[in-house]
Amino acid sequence: MSNLKSGCCSPLVREPLSSEWATDLAAMFKALADPVRLRLLSLVASHEGGEACVCDISPSFDLSQPTISHHLKVLRSAGLLDCERRGTWVYYWVIPGALQQLSSVLEASSLGAGDTGLVTA
Repeated sequence: MSNLKSGCCSPLVREPLSSEWATDLAAMFKALADPVRLRLLSLVASHEGGEACVCDISPSFDLSQPTISHHLKVLRSAGLLDCERRGTWVYYWVIPGALQQLSSVLEASSLGAGDTGLVTA
């Protein structure tokens, strides 16, 4: 995820995405396309202190612990979460640069007044 590290985030409406950046963003959006993973990201991001133990977020789901771990791994692989083992538990936090990239690529503030950016036939 090269653009995560470089901090390069030009909105989609200002310039075309590079092939590499589009691949990175697609992986993040694909990870978030699952309702469980979207909720997991939200639970971690909104948890007090900005990080959450897997033991704190698992009870929010009617899923097995291995399934929760799988979804967390997908979010980590997509570059949205990071984690650290502390004793027997793993703590997760959101990677701010990843959320900035997702929001900046969808930013539409550079559109002119009344321009929705939508192409109509």
